[in-house]
Amino acid sequence: MSFADSYHATTLALLDFVRQKNLPTLRALGPIIGRSLAAGGVLHLFGSGHSEMLAREIIGRAGGLMPVTGLFDPGYGFSENVVGYGDRLARRYENTYGLQTGECFIIISNSGKNASPIEVALHAKSRGLVTIALTALSMSTTASTIHPGGRNLHAVCDYVLDNGGVPGDAVVEVDPGRFAGPTSTLTGSLLLNLLALEAIEWLRAESHSLPLVTSQNVPGGMEANIALAARYRTRLSKLIG
Repeated sequence: MSFADSYHATTLALLDFVRQKNLPTLRALGPIIGRSLAAGGVLHLFGSGHSEMLAREIIGRAGGLMPVTGLFDPGYGFSENVVGYGDRLARRYENTYGLQTGECFIIISNSGKNASPIEVALHAKSRGLVTIALTALSMSTTASTIHPGGRNLHAVCDYVLDNGGVPGDAVVEVDPGRFAGPTSTLTGSLLLNLLALEAIEWLRAESHSLPLVTSQNVPGGMEANIALAARYRTRLSKLIG
């Protein structure tokens, strides 16, 4: 089997495994996020380094939820292991966009051991937000944390979504002891979109309006988005660092 064929087969099976493993947590979080959004709140995300790409996956996305916003690191994760840096990022973000009790904050870190994601999670918890870790439990439960508090991300957050990844992320052995083909982006994107759909389903079941982003490439899409975004004018960060 070629490297690409091996990766394809492995990731197809992993996507199904990850959904089934996380289904109880996804179902539990749908109403929690839905209630927060129905009350006028927003959903926050943070991912340091490459994990920021996952946070951006559901922010301002056509077919996704409008009230979703992100804390973006201007250093692109370069200082994610500097103790205190994540806390400063979180405080600056709160001063600009606000954090409200009862809102939800998804913190993304594949390893779960770096200081910045842990500090963002701790700051959000201190403000009364529900914290959700998106991590690889195989790494977060075994890697030594850099944070002086001694706990990894999964142990800090209220809920945990496991992306099913292996230590090192890559799954195809291309040379003895050397691996390629990371999986965290695929499974992380799946989990975030499943989570959004669980919240949307709860909102619809409870007869709330659906705050969905419409593609600006369809007639009336831009106008609809401008009108909807006006509800959250001071709460949504831009899609730039």
